[in-house]
Amino acid sequence: MKFCDAALAWAIALAPAAGLAQPVTGPYISLGGGIDYLQNQAVHGSAEPYTGNRLGVNVGPIGSASIGYGLGNGLRIELQGDFSSEKFTQGVNGYFQQYHGFANVLYDINGAAIGLPWLSPYVGVGGGYSQSRLVNVNVSGTDPTGNPYYLHSTGTDGNYAIQAIAGLAFNISDVPGLALTAEYRFTASPSDTTYAAQLFDADSDSRVKLHTDSQYNHVAMLGVRYALSSAPPPPPPPPAQAAPPPPVPPEVTRTYLVFFDWDRADLSARARQIVAEAAAASTKVQTTRIDVNGYTDLSGTTAYNQRLSLRRAQSVEAELVRDGVPQGEISIHGYGESNPLVPTGKGVREPQNRRVEIILH
Repeated sequence: MKFCDAALAWAIALAPAAGLAQPVTGPYISLGGGIDYLQNQAVHGSAEPYTGNRLGVNVGPIGSASIGYGLGNGLRIELQGDFSSEKFTQGVNGYFQQYHGFANVLYDINGAAIGLPWLSPYVGVGGGYSQSRLVNVNVSGTDPTGNPYYLHSTGTDGNYAIQAIAGLAFNISDVPGLALTAEYRFTASPSDTTYAAQLFDADSDSRVKLHTDSQYNHVAMLGVRYALSSAPPPPPPPPAQAAPPPPVPPEVTRTYLVFFDWDRADLSARARQIVAEAAAASTKVQTTRIDVNGYTDLSGTTAYNQRLSLRRAQSVEAELVRDGVPQGEISIHGYGESNPLVPTGKGVREPQNRRVEIILH
């Protein structure tokens, strides 16, 4: 509970400097340090008369380092290594040391979902290997018959191990990719562990084995994590400026098509009707200019078609003037056989290509 209270106070103190929590993307490294508590160990096996006693340890320091990779969706995978050392209690001299190596899978929880956008809670599980070592362990006493004995061990053994992880990460806005972490780990090595020992008593000196039961560790740790590929923070917004003028609306045009018979430039009754409609429209809408563009199909020579397209445009111009359009507002062009409405091969008589376009701007 003391560690939880300290972590909460630390989080409140860091809140002003914390940035918005973001999923870790790409490679990262982390370092941490804290305290490790190993539950008391029961001793059994061939080490009479100490069999059946329990080995107690003090809370000791632990250090940890990890390298990992964030997938950008909250999931992370990492490799972790740590080392801890605790001093024995209850009349036993010496130290109990552990080396752990784990492969972990973790998931970052979106802090914004719980109203804390600068906070990233995370959970994880891991599996790996635990190596434990008795360092200069010395036990002395008397056996049930009153004879003194002395037990010494510097044995090492290892077993598989598993762990569960729960933590909090606080992003530091001034350093992109940097986060401070507070973490709890529960580590278990379910198998018995065996250590070589030397027993000295009144009868003889003999090599014996100490067997301890499953190891359960409780770890509280503070650390730092740095994402190597973190993007820099976005640039500050530009200073406020006057609102830009509204965009100029695109020019609206109206187009009328007048079609001609083959090799003709005179207007049919239908053509005169379309020209009259264009002339009337030019007086009802705001018109700055009127383009009259003549075209031909691809039959005939290029030079002839150029002249024919101009004659067609002139015929339409004359009709517009008769319908009341000032000649100064009209601009005529002859484009010959270019820009056909219907692409055809050379020499093809295509009716839709024999036209004049009246465009009101």
